[in-house]
Amino acid sequence: MSAPPRIPFPLVDEVARHCLQDEEPETVHIEVHLPGGLDPARMRRAFTQALRRHPRVLVREAPGPWYRRRYEWELTGEPDVEVVSFPAPGQDALEDARTRALAQAPPLTASPPVRLEVVAAAGRGTVLLLTVNHTALDGPACLRVLATAAELYGGRDNSPTAPPVRPPGTPQDPPDAPSPWSPPARVAPGTPGPSPGNGLLVTELPLPRRPRGAAYTVNDQLMVATALTIAHWNREHGAPRRPLRITMPVDDRPRDATMPIGNGTRLVEVPFAPRELDPAGMTPLLRRTASRTRALKSLPRPQLGRGAALLTAPWAPVGCRAAFTRALRRAAAPWTSTTLLSNIGRIPYPLDFGEEAGRAGAVWFSAPARMPRGLTVTTASTAGRLHLALRWSRSLLGHGDGARLRELFAHYLHTTEATE
Repeated sequence: MSAPPRIPFPLVDEVARHCLQDEEPETVHIEVHLPGGLDPARMRRAFTQALRRHPRVLVREAPGPWYRRRYEWELTGEPDVEVVSFPAPGQDALEDARTRALAQAPPLTASPPVRLEVVAAAGRGTVLLLTVNHTALDGPACLRVLATAAELYGGRDNSPTAPPVRPPGTPQDPPDAPSPWSPPARVAPGTPGPSPGNGLLVTELPLPRRPRGAAYTVNDQLMVATALTIAHWNREHGAPRRPLRITMPVDDRPRDATMPIGNGTRLVEVPFAPRELDPAGMTPLLRRTASRTRALKSLPRPQLGRGAALLTAPWAPVGCRAAFTRALRRAAAPWTSTTLLSNIGRIPYPLDFGEEAGRAGAVWFSAPARMPRGLTVTTASTAGRLHLALRWSRSLLGHGDGARLRELFAHYLHTTEATE
């Protein structure tokens, strides 16, 4: 029997692999709410077939000696384990599944590093809850796999809708951006919990309105709302005024069947000076933010920045480079961005599972929230509604803090509905 084919870890996968820790696993949580029920055997079959159609998902970390210079993925062709489970229904079934998604990363040693729980929500249809090991895959890639499963299960077309057309432009680096060399603000501590790990709060909000022909996008409104929320939170907690830097993933992949599966986003950082974060000047703030985000999106840049490639150059065994990477991460903590805003945008797939199960009415994502950031904001829109997930490190914030941040975010998102 021939050995499974292998591929080296891409840069993003290797950096994540170097920094794994049990206290705050690097998981992506995705939950899809359907109005009806699903047949277990049929759903298990459809999801397994979808994995086969996207074979890059069917990977496990290849074993190797301590002195190896690279991590490698083995492409297995078939799952090593049962991926789909059906927990017993109950009042707390969904909350328990969310807790598992934050606390238990699918192991990298068994293919695929994804788990799907099909939760019967009492009187509220069915929730598909995916837990993804972020070392191997990101949320948009797994959503592509789930869209394939929906098509196989329901027999209906789940092709993506066309992305919105943006007018062409020639953005340039804004001259008034704050210096990238000063350490940015941190999210001020709230009421930490007694145990490590991540907390999560999901909510549904109206999509913010904007004037027809506005120079800014909904993503810019979300960026401004995030910045104003953290600035307000930090003022409430007596933190010194410092520039904010908000990490924003940019995903240029197609959403159809040709979409490359894996970790395919690149990260850019949007800066804000303290003096800029004034809700009284909302329209200029939105325009300035739009200018910065357009410039950052248009500039060619490696996924994790220009220095990350040095961390994955095979100049030493992976164990030595892992220790070096972790030490560098700790040393660079004061310069890590304030928070991460991951806006998935409008869900491009119908996620239509057929007549009985129906079409998704809500989709939530959440990204890992390890320190030193300690807070991530993830948004997506479905059926004309915004689905917001706040995820935080419990060593920084508690559940009451999450509720306060949600309240602030909803308020400031509404204030972005400025008129020209």
